[in-house]
Amino acid sequence: MDMRRLVGLNFARLRKEKGFTQERFAETSGFTQQYVSDLERGRRNPTVVTLFHLASPLGVTPADLLAEADQSETN
Repeated sequence: MDMRRLVGLNFARLRKEKGFTQERFAETSGFTQQYVSDLERGRRNPTVVTLFHLASPLGVTPADLLAEADQSETN
């Protein structure tokens, strides 16, 4: 799987698990809603620093955004 897509899928899943809408996450984090949307669709290539800033409001580690999904989650 493409790394941008993997990060986007993980981010979307974690964001929803934490109860954030894209808009609310944008307000909390300082990212724009457009950036969040593009990230989730695999259209952004976040830097290591950006991964840290994305993970922090979610209470997860940057590594959680890079973790391979279980096959059961992707099917």
